[in-house]
Amino acid sequence: MIGYSPQFPLKIDSEIGAYAVTKTLKQVAKQNFMNLMLTSPGERVMDARFGVGLRQYLFEPASNSLAFDIGNRIRSQVERYLPFIEINEVLFNTTDVGMTESPDQVLNIHVEFSLPALSMTESILISSNTL
Repeated sequence: MIGYSPQFPLKIDSEIGAYAVTKTLKQVAKQNFMNLMLTSPGERVMDARFGVGLRQYLFEPASNSLAFDIGNRIRSQVERYLPFIEINEVLFNTTDVGMTESPDQVLNIHVEFSLPALSMTESILISSNTL
């Protein structure tokens, strides 16, 4: 089967004989969106402005201003690099993990977005403990 782009992370697909590929436009959009979220500014060759850079927020104390900053960064990056996507909602959930004196804090970012050209809505969840 012919696909749109390689799936990340790369893995061999015995059916195709090469790397697994994205097979729907929804998969392509979701993969491109995740790539934008996880890329740090300056990391992409030839475009130092590309990327939300969520890793830079890992050790920031959870606050409303942090959520506001991340939400604005997501919206501005999507507007610039993925204009075919509309952000519907960005939600933040901070939880404490563990029962020690200094519990680890986990930040979950849930983004719901639409692909108007395909009349589809999709969501992703990114957790700081998986970055």
